[in-house]
Amino acid sequence: MRVLLSSVAALALLAACDSDPAQVAEDAAEAVTEAAEDVVEATEDAASELAGSAEEAVEEAMAAPTLEQVLADPRREADSARDQWRNPRLTLEFFQVEADDTVVEALPGGGWYGRILAPWLAAEGQYYGLNYPMSVFEQLFPNMNDEQRARLEGWEAGFPAAAAAWGGPAQGGYTFGAIPESAAGTADVVLYIRALHNMARFGQLDVAVNDAWTLLKPGGVVGVVQHRAPADETDERADGSRGYLREADVIAAFEARGFVLEAASSINANPNDPADHEIGVWALPPSLRVDTDEQRAANTAIGETDRMTLRFRKP
Repeated sequence: MRVLLSSVAALALLAACDSDPAQVAEDAAEAVTEAAEDVVEATEDAASELAGSAEEAVEEAMAAPTLEQVLADPRREADSARDQWRNPRLTLEFFQVEADDTVVEALPGGGWYGRILAPWLAAEGQYYGLNYPMSVFEQLFPNMNDEQRARLEGWEAGFPAAAAAWGGPAQGGYTFGAIPESAAGTADVVLYIRALHNMARFGQLDVAVNDAWTLLKPGGVVGVVQHRAPADETDERADGSRGYLREADVIAAFEARGFVLEAASSINANPNDPADHEIGVWALPPSLRVDTDEQRAANTAIGETDRMTLRFRKP
């Protein structure tokens, strides 16, 4: 519009200074044509700029959030109190998890890690859960009622909806010892975060190891975070019933299947944990199953358990 007004002003000046009406008309026609071309060009530039901005906005909306953004999400407000002990950013980085990976998390439970993994993997990756078979649930909860049994038996089908509430979606759920053939060799990472002690306790540690092997692609990673018993602990007290396992036993189980121990980290170590609690890991936060306020205060000061952090790779 400003271009057209400038052209009109120029025409007025020409009319005042030029005595040849024909020349004035010719010059005016040329000026209007040039002005119209300028307007068309400016409009096209503006439309192109708007289209580019819209495309960038769509791409930004569809892009995977960063791990830092997920960790800062308000849905993790209650979870973040445990970050100082569980170190999720450093742990996932150590396990080399990426936003476009296919990740299987064992025992996602109430979603502490699920509220990180589900939204982080939603745009580019895939998220699956892996849970106990009924034989383990029956030993853990011998007095379960029919409603509880039905809920546990329907866990696989219900897991995507649970993950959606965490920021999902999840693509599905699996059961230890029953990995479908279609899932073989599909995962980039399998996470066993505080997930092996009951499998060991009930004689199924090899099942967990074999399932990880089945799920993983060649070159895939198993990430293990596990409550750590002292290296000289007795077999009875390091069988998983107290939540603690010896690091050497975990390493031996994975290496026997063919996994390579690629790295170990002290990310989740806690040297203040003596790991000798009679009721095991549940004496410490967040469970704090102790009898007195004095014990509760002392165990709160210790913090969460001492944990091994191991990265295995499938050759």
